[in-house]
Amino acid sequence: NAGTEADVYIAVYGERGDTGSRQLLRSQKQKKFLKGQTDIFAVEAVNLGHLYKIVIGHNGLGSGNGWFLDKVVIKDPVTDLDYTFLCHRWLDQGQDDGNIARELTVADAGMFPGGQELELKTEETWAAEKWKFQEGNTLQFYNRLTHGFICLSPDSRVDALGDKKNKYGKVFFMWI
Repeated sequence: NAGTEADVYIAVYGERGDTGSRQLLRSQKQKKFLKGQTDIFAVEAVNLGHLYKIVIGHNGLGSGNGWFLDKVVIKDPVTDLDYTFLCHRWLDQGQDDGNIARELTVADAGMFPGGQELELKTEETWAAEKWKFQEGNTLQFYNRLTHGFICLSPDSRVDALGDKKNKYGKVFFMWI
């Protein structure tokens, strides 16, 4: 449930101006904004110079319109520069802070030394760990401070008491 069927809009800001709000219409994929999918769009604009921020959001329409956005990468075909805007948040009225639009600033490699390496490590870690979050699995985190468990169930319930006996089958423990 991390994808959206709502209409998604983006505005790109650079040192020479902005694009205004543009709807992202035609992805290179048959269905756009699906969970775990990378969509690619062509957006025509005048030369904005170096980019520094984007505003991206959706209109909140349609069933299941909440959307989890990992990041946006803009490739400038003229300068061959890539601009990365990290989000890793929900655009959903019922999740996170309830906002369906986000203002994101460029993740400059100078601001984050080793930023590309960190992103690669994050992707590698997720690839190795995502199996734990598959349907039917339950996670229990042990908190050394409280000496108790926190249980994350497949039905999205959080049990701070962390009952060691549960009805969900597989249980994986993580020590925090």
